[in-house]
Amino acid sequence: MARPNIIFIVADDLGYADLGCYGGRDAVFGPVSPVLDGLAANGLKLTQGYANSPVCSPTRFGMITGRYQYRLRGAAEEPINSRSRGSTTLGLPTDHPTLPSLLKASGYQTALIGKWHLGYPPTFGPLRSGYDEFFGPMSGGVDYFTHCDSTGRHDLWFGEEDKQEDGYLTDILSKRAVDYVERMSELQKKKETPFFLSLHYTAPHWPWETRDDAAKAPNIKDNLFDLAGGNINVYRRMIHHMDEGIGWIMDALKKHGMADNTLVVFTSDNGGERFSDNWPLVGGKMDLTEGGIRVPWIAHWPAVIGKGGESTQLCMTMDWSATMLDAAGVAAHPDYPLDGVSLMPVLKDASKSFRRPLHWRMNHRGQEALRDGDWKYLKVDGNEYLFNIPGDERERANLAKKEPERLAAMRADWQAWNATMPAIPEDATVSLGYSVKDMPQR
Repeated sequence: MARPNIIFIVADDLGYADLGCYGGRDAVFGPVSPVLDGLAANGLKLTQGYANSPVCSPTRFGMITGRYQYRLRGAAEEPINSRSRGSTTLGLPTDHPTLPSLLKASGYQTALIGKWHLGYPPTFGPLRSGYDEFFGPMSGGVDYFTHCDSTGRHDLWFGEEDKQEDGYLTDILSKRAVDYVERMSELQKKKETPFFLSLHYTAPHWPWETRDDAAKAPNIKDNLFDLAGGNINVYRRMIHHMDEGIGWIMDALKKHGMADNTLVVFTSDNGGERFSDNWPLVGGKMDLTEGGIRVPWIAHWPAVIGKGGESTQLCMTMDWSATMLDAAGVAAHPDYPLDGVSLMPVLKDASKSFRRPLHWRMNHRGQEALRDGDWKYLKVDGNEYLFNIPGDERERANLAKKEPERLAAMRADWQAWNATMPAIPEDATVSLGYSVKDMPQR
């Protein structure tokens, strides 16, 4: 079988239960995510999949390197913010091997359409880290119509040039992705050249704007957090716009006979934020409780993945980076061994599983977490917790005092892992867009 095309679709701040296939409710207009629900029904859905971090840019460091993000200085920012333009330290080092650079070296065409959030040119950038093409914003969040970041600066790029383009950003990204698939189909008619497309939406990240809300943009541009705006109906419509765009891309793959041997993976960079549905999980973005890190994971690849598969395999973002390299037959750089583990056995047989301990830490609130099998060790604000996740997904029944030996063993495991990582730099920043003064705690 020829090497697969790969499309890595990443939503931004999507909650665990925002999609219908993960228990999400219909919106006033009907099903929120019929396309993604169909991909899950015709592929593999994982119910115990996690993000590398509960906040944007650290997860993206893990995603692009296939390694724990804590190894790189830029990933200590929670997250990198727009004020870091011009920094020569807060970004992805261009000499570090990446998922796209390794694929590119093996003959893949590579492109990023959508959010980068790993540092700014001229020191950093997608074209300097393995992508042949780039179109999208460099920063964490932009207005959907003016395409300006939180400082009011225009932030839509084609390569390393500022690009003015009219329209709703989610639709622009989807149409660009369709165009890329069309162009790659023409290229593949001439020679066997697989492609890797990173499609990183900003949806459903703030500001709260649907396709029909262009008139709101002038009033939102000075406060992209849109703290007085938005509601659940707007939020669900934003997800639906993204879902529609994914449908356009799948239609293009089918039109050119490329769908069967294209691995499409969908996830979110972290758990949901203000209007998201994380049920039955507690917490959200910035938290190492389940709602901040457990996210949807859907994989569709008809040539390899059977229909209707569901798996409880533990995994995190960087495992999918390792999986994509494995699917393409590409080895990691010997000087930069992967922390991610390939999930190819699970893709081929959803009943397969293996032990996969997962570790996290956050500067914010001094958080620590370890998920190993059914158990989770968690530390927040100096308080320690022990949860049996299958029996208590809401993390309400703290078993730390009931099982002190297990608590001690998991704490020691986390500490041993943490000792292998660089310490959090003293100048690392935590950027919170709002607090309890703006809305009550979850």
